[in-house]
Amino acid sequence: MQNQSNNLSFHLWMPEIFKFKGGIQVYSLFFLQALKNIYPNAKYDVFLKNDIQPLPNLSSLNSTQLHCTGFVPLPLRTLIFAIKLIFTGLWKKPSLVIACHINFIVGAYWLKRILGIPYWVITYGIEAWGIQSTHVNQYLHHADRILSISSYTRDRLIKEQNLDPNKVFLLPCQFDPNNFKPTSKPLYLLNRYGLEAKQKVILTVARLSEVEQYKGYDQVLKAMPQIRELIPDVHYIIVGKGNDKSRIEELIIQLKLQDCVTLAGFIPDSELCDYYNLCDIFAMPSKMEGFGIVYLEALACGKPVLGGNQDGSIDALDHGKLGALVNPDDVKEIADSIIQILQGKYPNKLIYQPEYLRQEVINLFGFDRFQETLKKYMEENFKQKLHIYKF
Repeated sequence: MQNQSNNLSFHLWMPEIFKFKGGIQVYSLFFLQALKNIYPNAKYDVFLKNDIQPLPNLSSLNSTQLHCTGFVPLPLRTLIFAIKLIFTGLWKKPSLVIACHINFIVGAYWLKRILGIPYWVITYGIEAWGIQSTHVNQYLHHADRILSISSYTRDRLIKEQNLDPNKVFLLPCQFDPNNFKPTSKPLYLLNRYGLEAKQKVILTVARLSEVEQYKGYDQVLKAMPQIRELIPDVHYIIVGKGNDKSRIEELIIQLKLQDCVTLAGFIPDSELCDYYNLCDIFAMPSKMEGFGIVYLEALACGKPVLGGNQDGSIDALDHGKLGALVNPDDVKEIADSIIQILQGKYPNKLIYQPEYLRQEVINLFGFDRFQETLKKYMEENFKQKLHIYKF
C-alpha cells in the first residue's frame, strides 16, 4: 500500500482550517488526516482560500505543501485563489482533486475537461440545498464522486439536482473521543455561574450569527417559561459568539429570563468538555443543520441530547436512537421534551446511560470508522477510474 501510494498526488481545496473553526473546517482537517493515514507516501497540496499562514506543530500537515491566499485583499481573493488552483493543477497534474466546498468545483471541472483529472466534491448542508447556479449544477453532474456528511443532505441534493444516486456517497462527520469524556460537574464552572450541583442545566453550543438563527436557541429561550413552571431553578447556558448576540439579549429581557439564562460567549477549546459535563441536557433544536458535530461531543460526554427532526440532526442522533428529535418550530414540544428529559421521564431510557451513549457515538462516528469508510471509497474509485492501482 505504501509503495503504491508513492505514485499518488492529491490536491485539496479548502476555505480555511486555521482562521476560523467551524464544522466545515473541522471536517476538512479530519479528512486530510484520514487521507494521509491511508496514503502516507502520497504527495499533498492543500489550498486554503482564507488562511494567511498555517499554525505551527499541526501533525496532520507534516509533509504537506500549503498554499494560502488569505493575505490577498478580499475583492481579488476569489480570482487569485481560482488562478492558483487551475495553474498548479495544470503544472502538477494531481491524481485526484478534492473540492472541500461546493463553490470550488468550477475549477475542478475545467481541470478534468482539459487534462482528465478526476474530482470529488464534499457537501455539508445549507450551501448544497436549493442550488440556483446552473454552472454548479452542471459541474456536480461531472464530479466523479460527491461526498455528503448526512443522509438528509445527500437525499435532498439528489432530488433537487437530479443527480445519479450512485455518485453520491455518505461520509458523516467525526470527532476526537479523547477530548470528550463523562465527568462530574466541574466545580470551577459551578462557581463561575453561581450554580448548585443539583441544579438542572440546559446547554447550547452554537455560533450566534444572524444568518444561523436556525440553530434553535431562540426556541429554547421561548420554551424556558414553560420549563420553569415545573423546574423553577433550571438554568440555560448558551456558548458561542457572533453578531446575533444583541438580539438574543433583547429576547431574554422580553421573556424576563435574565436570572436563568447565561450567554457565556467565546470559550477556549480546553473548557468545552467541561461545559458539556456541566449540563444535564444538550439542546439544539435546529432545522437547517447539515449534521452537528456538537451533538457527537455532547453524546461522548454521556449527556442526553435534543435536536430537530427536519435536518442532519437526524443522522447525528441515529434517527432518535441516541437522543430526542423534536419539531424545531413547536415550542411546546421542545419544552415538554426538555421537561421530560430533565425529570427522567423520557420514553427512550437509553439517553440516561452515559457509557452506552459514549460507546455508540464512537462506534458510529469515531475517526476510525470515518477513515475506514474513506479508504473504501478511495480504493473503489481508483479501481474503477484509473485501472492501474491494485489494492
